[in-house]
Amino acid sequence: MIDVPLAVLNLATEAIWVFAIVFLRVGALVSVLPAFGERSVPTRIKLMLALAFAAVVAPGVGPLETPDDVVGLGIFALTETTVGLALGMGLRLFVLALQTAGSIAAQSTSLSQILGGAAVDPLPAMGYILVLAGLALAVMSGLHVRAAELLILSYQLFPAGRFPDAQALSGWGLNQVSRAFALAFTLSAPFVIASVIYNLALGAINRAMPQLMVAFVGAPVITMGGLMLLFVTAPLMLGVWLDALMSFADNPIAVRP
Repeated sequence: MIDVPLAVLNLATEAIWVFAIVFLRVGALVSVLPAFGERSVPTRIKLMLALAFAAVVAPGVGPLETPDDVVGLGIFALTETTVGLALGMGLRLFVLALQTAGSIAAQSTSLSQILGGAAVDPLPAMGYILVLAGLALAVMSGLHVRAAELLILSYQLFPAGRFPDAQALSGWGLNQVSRAFALAFTLSAPFVIASVIYNLALGAINRAMPQLMVAFVGAPVITMGGLMLLFVTAPLMLGVWLDALMSFADNPIAVRP
């Protein structure tokens, strides 16, 4: 009769340890996760989200090695937090790509000063619109589900309690940063091309008609043109961005150009 309660107690203790270990990785990732980890989200909400994610992820992880002493617990805390932050920053870089693309587009179309300080991050209005629309699209497309799947997959890629290889992790991080800036320039390329064509045409008009005040004519044209170009290209830009984000969530360690 005594063995049954002891077995239940041991099982419950092991389940609590597994949940605590999973929570370390989940909490680090949720703190920087796009949409869920924004600075405008209260800390208590982030904590509840982390607990909810941990409750979903823990059953799918399977049995884990539990620490035997305080030193082992400290090692688990360091390793799990490092892996969670690395994966979370990999996802966060896609938000940085949208912000950078919006800033490049706004600078190219002379819209960088409109509502520049209205958001939490100092973004031009075009960048704020793209980021807000991208985050809403990602959440509606199941970002929370992909994040849970990524966390479960991460225990196969990075076993609990083991530090990832420093050289491999740094190379992976550099690759993700380069991908983010390449994605940002790809998304903003239509605005850059339109800006080059506009300035070439304005220069030719100025050479042909020096007495014409081309600045007064060109400023409304580039402003309206930038807004119309954003209206036309935003769905395509957000679609390309969402595909890249979901592709990373499916396989975070894949090497892509």
